[in-house]
Amino acid sequence: LKTARSATATLKPDGFLSRWLILEPIAGDGRVVDSAIRAAAAKEYFPGQLSVMPRAGDKVTIGDATHAWHAVDTSRHNVNLYHFAYFLGKETSNVVFWGVTVVDSPEEMAHVRLAVGSNAGSVWWVNGKEVVGIYGDRQTQVDDGVSKKLTLIKGPNVVRFLVVNNRGMVDCCARFLDANDNPISRFTLGSPDAIKSSR
Repeated sequence: LKTARSATATLKPDGFLSRWLILEPIAGDGRVVDSAIRAAAAKEYFPGQLSVMPRAGDKVTIGDATHAWHAVDTSRHNVNLYHFAYFLGKETSNVVFWGVTVVDSPEEMAHVRLAVGSNAGSVWWVNGKEVVGIYGDRQTQVDDGVSKKLTLIKGPNVVRFLVVNNRGMVDCCARFLDANDNPISRFTLGSPDAIKSSR
């Protein structure tokens, strides 16, 4: 991982979303069974968590703790949330991570699916609508969970995730697949108004 410095980023041919705004980890109870993941996804940790478009450096207060958003680029297919938290000196076990990115589509795209993987459980939203979830204590597998077919609008589309970890490694990955299950790489990630580089 590295701090995002440019206004936008392009995708590799494998289509994995490589730029994210990630919130410093929030204390959780570490449970990753289906009901616990569903409860975590339904809980309001901070106002507007499914609608706000933060910038790097923005902060939210949750309980007695203040958490900052960080804009990061990953050179691999996955986003290593363990490394993200560890190098900030934050807790990596029994925590919840929130992430968001802007996928700028050159045209309206119908019949696409969001394909994700995570360690451990996760829930994913596209343009404010929950589209796919992964439950249980599991390792990240590429395209482990795949949404129903959806339509991306021309221009900016917002993808969000919540990942719940109990202990050990934690990461996730996501990409869009076309109607033939081929990865889509024609997107631009991040916009000057949505993801601002940390200084």
